[in-house]
Amino acid sequence: MSALNTSIWNRIGFGLGVFLLILLGIAQFFKKDLSRFQFVLNLFEPHGIVNNFRNMTWVFDYRTVQRSGPVYRIPYENKRLPEFYSYQGRNHDVTQWIERTGTCGFIVVHDGKIIFERDYRGNNSKTRWISWSVSKAFISALMGFALEEGLIRSLSDTVTDYVPLLKTSIYSRVTLTDMLQMSPGTGFNKNYSNFNMDIIRLGRTFVLGTSINDWVMSDKNARLPDTFNHYVSMDIEILGMVLREATGRSLSEYMEEKLWSRLGTESDAFWMVDGSGVELASCGLNATLRDYARFGLLFLNGGKNFRDQQILPTQWIRDSVTSDRPLITPDPDNPALSSPPGYGYQWLVPQPPDGDYCAIGIYGQFIYVHPRYRVVIVKTSAYADYLQSGDEMEYESLVVFRSIAAQMDQHP
Repeated sequence: MSALNTSIWNRIGFGLGVFLLILLGIAQFFKKDLSRFQFVLNLFEPHGIVNNFRNMTWVFDYRTVQRSGPVYRIPYENKRLPEFYSYQGRNHDVTQWIERTGTCGFIVVHDGKIIFERDYRGNNSKTRWISWSVSKAFISALMGFALEEGLIRSLSDTVTDYVPLLKTSIYSRVTLTDMLQMSPGTGFNKNYSNFNMDIIRLGRTFVLGTSINDWVMSDKNARLPDTFNHYVSMDIEILGMVLREATGRSLSEYMEEKLWSRLGTESDAFWMVDGSGVELASCGLNATLRDYARFGLLFLNGGKNFRDQQILPTQWIRDSVTSDRPLITPDPDNPALSSPPGYGYQWLVPQPPDGDYCAIGIYGQFIYVHPRYRVVIVKTSAYADYLQSGDEMEYESLVVFRSIAAQMDQHP
């Protein structure tokens, strides 16, 4: 198995997946009711994972990100997907891959037109699906809006310029760039077998109904800031704190104003919250397949929306999806990079670089963009074998996306 295979899974923020929500269910059993406990215990079980992923907000508290304005009806142009793709020296069937990887929604947009869209396993066009760590790309975009507005002065500012509460924490000298590129030196340990490890302590904080914000004060450094790229979901929770302080609004309110009301979205989005009503910045967004695609199109089009309005600066788009320094440059031998894929501002850059980039969430959530081929692909999934072969599934999926993108111009 290649180094890329084993590395992608480690970067997807699994910590705010399995253990947090299972522990949440245990705590809620004592605090609320048996139904929530049973839901969470079965959250990732093969027999119920699909229904659970599309109904997260039936059980957990959330804020609504309301849509407004005209809906952008993405044009349709019926095309066939390529039948085969090459992987590990053999040809494989695309339709079989869609089924085998637990796909629940799949959409391909080429040249601004939907050329393929299917819902599977009981989903439909109105289904709001949990994005898991794909949420991080939305937080990155909100940082771009706040910078454009001057609410954030510079990415060279430190976290504590906006969140004085953290002045006595490890984040006192960490810049916003460090946070966006996941290089603050956080000593976050994702060992799930030890009750006292960070990921389990974070889970206990979350399930007891307290704010995740309180937990970060106890985090510790493992390295100096700006010396090592280490995928840690807590970094995005810190950026959530920065955004709330800088804008004076909740993440949902700010996203509603700056993004969701300007993309031509067709549905409200739901953002899950912790015990204090604060959005889970790193994993809690629920939206429809087409609305995820509209977000991908914003990046493909350099920050312009369907009305040709420049709502997010082109330079921010470039910076977000570029590995611009050795610390985050894709290279299997890069000692400062925790895994071979390059990194921008919460977007991964597949290896070898081809100008494409993607946001990935556990159990098979993807927003993939390839500018040269003018393609956006969104895949929502409930890949039940994730703990056994999730890393391999993600790597193969990127190969499939690249193959589809490259063949789009060749298929009628």
